[in-house]
Amino acid sequence: MVREASYKAIAQWLLPSLPPPSLLDVRSIPRTSGILNSKELDITESYDATALAEKIRSRTLTAEAVAVAFCKRAAIAQQVCNCLTEIFFSDAIERAKYLDNEYKRTGKTLGPLHGVPVSLKDTFKVKGYDASIGIASLADNPSTENALLVDILLEQGAVIYCKTGIPQTLMALDSDNNLFGRVLNPRDKRITAGGSTGGEGALLAMRGSILGVGTDIGGSIRIPAMCNGLYGIKPSAGRVPIVGNETGSKEGISNIGLHASAGPLANSLRDLELFLRVISDSKPWERDPAIEYGLWEEQGSIQKKPVIGVIKRDGVTEPLPPVSNVLSETVNSLRHSGVEVVEIEAPEFKKCQSLANKLFGIDGGNNMFDLLEKTAEPLTKWLSTRLRRGKQMPLDKLVEYHAQRTKVQTEMLKIWKDPKTGRKIDAIILPVAPHPAPPIDRWNSVGYTNTFVLLDYPAGTLPVRDFKNSDLIGGFPSGEPLGSWDKANQELWDENTIDRKVYINTKLSIQVVAPRLQERTLCQAMELIKDVLDGSKVSNQAKL
Repeated sequence: MVREASYKAIAQWLLPSLPPPSLLDVRSIPRTSGILNSKELDITESYDATALAEKIRSRTLTAEAVAVAFCKRAAIAQQVCNCLTEIFFSDAIERAKYLDNEYKRTGKTLGPLHGVPVSLKDTFKVKGYDASIGIASLADNPSTENALLVDILLEQGAVIYCKTGIPQTLMALDSDNNLFGRVLNPRDKRITAGGSTGGEGALLAMRGSILGVGTDIGGSIRIPAMCNGLYGIKPSAGRVPIVGNETGSKEGISNIGLHASAGPLANSLRDLELFLRVISDSKPWERDPAIEYGLWEEQGSIQKKPVIGVIKRDGVTEPLPPVSNVLSETVNSLRHSGVEVVEIEAPEFKKCQSLANKLFGIDGGNNMFDLLEKTAEPLTKWLSTRLRRGKQMPLDKLVEYHAQRTKVQTEMLKIWKDPKTGRKIDAIILPVAPHPAPPIDRWNSVGYTNTFVLLDYPAGTLPVRDFKNSDLIGGFPSGEPLGSWDKANQELWDENTIDRKVYINTKLSIQVVAPRLQERTLCQAMELIKDVLDGSKVSNQAKL
């Protein structure tokens, strides 16, 4: 029934035939489909959100033309990647027409996002549409009001046109559920699209979206960004409104556990800044008591002579050779360009993953299991061996874990100073994961991402380069695995358990982290690193 509704919504833009299963990279399908005309191909391929907003302001493009182009491309993405959940293309096109008429009538745009298409993770409530999060018992129950973030985006001129796929329970790193099915990675359908914001990742990689919004409580923005070769930022909790978000949990539970963050994914770094600046400058703290005060210009900045720290490992799972190599390449490029890079020892890092995991499960998953059992819905295959109904955490145990968290947070503050000189460190780089983007259902460790939920630091994924044939070379670190996580990670490189060639043409990325509530610092650091890496690429190409 869900699939029928989906195809009804995109019926006018159906592909003549679906690509053969043997075609692993489907990103070229929109260009060869005949569904988009040359202008629509240009709109969806030649600009980022920042440039599109300017083209609409200058009247070079209309909001309607942009909306139609992205609706068409999203329809194609749905057919080859199964990335959409709720589809409201007709509403979006009507909204775009309204924006064009208002601009013509008043001579003023509605806001900085006037006419910019924005896609949303399924969790965000949009009035008149489900926020089922792939759970059968939550389906056919349209939201009666918008999430606050949706209202803010609309007030700033955005055109909301679809919602995207997630994993059942939101507790998996692959986006698969019984209601909508599995999201596929358009770069290579054998590779995971990531989770839990996997639908956004796939849609953006297909350029069926120009700016997407997800949530992250363990890596759910940064991991799909890595898997799909995108930029993505998890802000500190309390930066971007998340009220009105369906999670399948009891309302208020995050106040005694870990806080999820809402944040952007995009094909350009400056679009992440555009999103964060627009949201911050809308003063969301005046409408949501959970939001921290801070206009964009007040959210930190890097020093004139920035210092970048590097953490090479978390002490739990040793990075595989391609991951270590791309981090080293980044460090070398930064140093070659004159940026000071300091190696950081963070012994408390290895405590973070297990402590975060404990704070994830304070209700024993009981509310989620209640939702599943209303319709006798089974867990998906991957979750069926990993998720069980548990007991609610006793208060004394919860207090103990929060005391441990405070201790770890206090100790980890030391990473923001160079231990030798005492100089302030602006940002830190490290892996997003200890392995490259893996095959479906084989994501291993979240320690490199959930640590920064526990610490509440803003963190972003920065794509560096494609995985190449030369990256296939490299053995294991000497000695025994550090533990069960490390052993499972090695299986993603062991030629007896995986064909390493599956990684070719995936994207190798790094993670960039800034101090708590310093999202502007993070964006500036990411821009600095990107500019250095882009310069290195030009220099290397010139030598060839």
